Amino acid sequence: MISLDEQQSNGKIRHTLKTRHLSMIALGGTIGTGLFIASGSAITTAGPGGSLIAYFIMGLMVYFLMTSLAEMATYNPRSGSFAEYANRYVDPALGFAMGWNYWFCGAITVAVELSTVGIVMNFWFPQIPSWIFSVLAFIIIFIINYFSVRSYGETEFWLSLLKVAAVIIFVIVGAALILGWIGNHPAIGFKNFTYKQAPFVNGVAGIISAFVISGFSFQGTEMVGIAAGESADPKHSIPTAIHATFWRILLFYILTIFIIACVLPYTNKNLLSSDVHDIIKSPFTLIFQYAGLRSAAGIMNFVILIAVLSSANSWLYAISRILFSQSMEGFVWKGFRKVNRRGIPIVSFVAMAGLSLALWSLQFIGPNVYNYLISANSLGGFMEWLGIAIAHYRFRRGYLKQGHAISELDYHAGLFPFGTIFAFILCVIVIAGQNVTAFLKLDWSNILITYMSVPLFIVLYLYYKVRHHTHLVPLDKMKLK
Repeated sequence: MISLDEQQSNGKIRHTLKTRHLSMIALGGTIGTGLFIASGSAITTAGPGGSLIAYFIMGLMVYFLMTSLAEMATYNPRSGSFAEYANRYVDPALGFAMGWNYWFCGAITVAVELSTVGIVMNFWFPQIPSWIFSVLAFIIIFIINYFSVRSYGETEFWLSLLKVAAVIIFVIVGAALILGWIGNHPAIGFKNFTYKQAPFVNGVAGIISAFVISGFSFQGTEMVGIAAGESADPKHSIPTAIHATFWRILLFYILTIFIIACVLPYTNKNLLSSDVHDIIKSPFTLIFQYAGLRSAAGIMNFVILIAVLSSANSWLYAISRILFSQSMEGFVWKGFRKVNRRGIPIVSFVAMAGLSLALWSLQFIGPNVYNYLISANSLGGFMEWLGIAIAHYRFRRGYLKQGHAISELDYHAGLFPFGTIFAFILCVIVIAGQNVTAFLKLDWSNILITYMSVPLFIVLYLYYKVRHHTHLVPLDKMKLK
C-alpha cells in the first residue's frame, strides 16, 4: 500500500483547503434542487408534522454519519476518504466496491447536472439549443478544477454562499407572510398545519416515504471527508466544519419545511412537482409570488442554476480524488496516481471529466441507456453511507483492540455505538423503502429500475472478493494509519 506522500510523479497533493472551504463544501453539497424543488413532495406525502419529523430524523442520521467520518478523517486524513477506510478497516473488497460505485455514480451525477444547466438556461433563452449551455458549463467547471484545489474551494465557497443567502431570504419572506407583515393578504398563521388530515398524513408510512425524499436532499455531505486529504489543518477544520454544517443544514431544512407547510397546504398539487422544467411550481417560487415578487420565477431559476453548477463542480472534484485514491490503493491503473505541480491528480481528473462528458453525450446516442444509468445512480449514495457506518464501527473496535484509548483521538464521535448503528439501520430502511409499491405489485421492471444500484454494488464487492480472496480485516492486524 502506497502513502499519499509517496508520489511517483513530479508533484504532491497540496493541503490548502481552509475550514470555511470545508464548511461550504459540505453545506453546498446538500442545498440544491432537492431543497428548492423536491422538498414540497415530502409535505404532500407526510403532511407538515410528518415531513418535519422525517427531516429531523434524517438530519440526525447524517450528523452521526458525518461525525463518524470526522473521527476517522481527523485521525487519518485521506484524499480517498471513506472508500479507503473501508479498505483498511473492513475488507479490501468493500473499499473497492465503494470507490468504483462512488466515482461512477458521481460521473453520472455530473452528466445529469450538465443536462440540467441546459434546461435551466432555456428558461431565459429558449431559442438556443440546451447542449450549448451544457458544454459551456462543462468548460467552466473543468477550468475551475484544473487550476488548483484552492480555486475549487473558493468557487464552492461563493456559490454555496449564494445558495445560503437565497434560503435565508426565503425564510425571512415566509415568516413575514405567516405574520401578515407583507403581501396583500391577512396573516396566514398556522392554520395549514391542521388543515384536513394535517399535521400527519398517511401515518408512519408517510413519514418513511418522506425519509426517502429527505435522504436524497442530504446527499453530498460526505464530500467533506474527501476534501479532508487536502485540508490545511484537518484535526481542527474537519470537526469544526461538520458540526457547524450540521446545525446550519438542520436549521435551514427544518425552517424551510416549516415555512412551506405554513404557507401552502399539503393538498397543493404544485408541491408534487420535482422537475426543473417546472420552476414556476417550485415551493420557493410560489411563496415568493404569494409575497408579491413578480420576478420570482426568474430569481429562483438563477438560484437553481447556481445550485446545479455548484453540484457539478463538487462532484467532479470528488470523483477525481476517489479515482486517485483507488489507484494509490492498487484498485485501478497506477497511472491515475500522477499529480501535477499544482497538486492536481491530473490523470484522474482528466479521466473523470472525460467520462462525465461521455455519459452526458449518451442522451444523444442512446437515450434509453442514459435513463437507465440515471436509475442505476439513485441509491449509490446510500450504499456509500452504509459503508461509512460499517467502517467507523470497525475502526473504533480495532482502535481499542490495539491498545489505544478514546482519549488519544483528537476528535471522537459521540454516542458510539448508538449513532453508528442508528445511521446504519436508517440507511437500510431508506434503501428498502425506496419503492415498496413496486414490491407489493411485483412490478419487476420498476423494481429493477429503482434498485439497480444495489445489485451492481454487490457484484463489484463479490468480484473483488472472489478474485483476490479477501477476508474481513482482523481487528488486531488493522492498519489504522
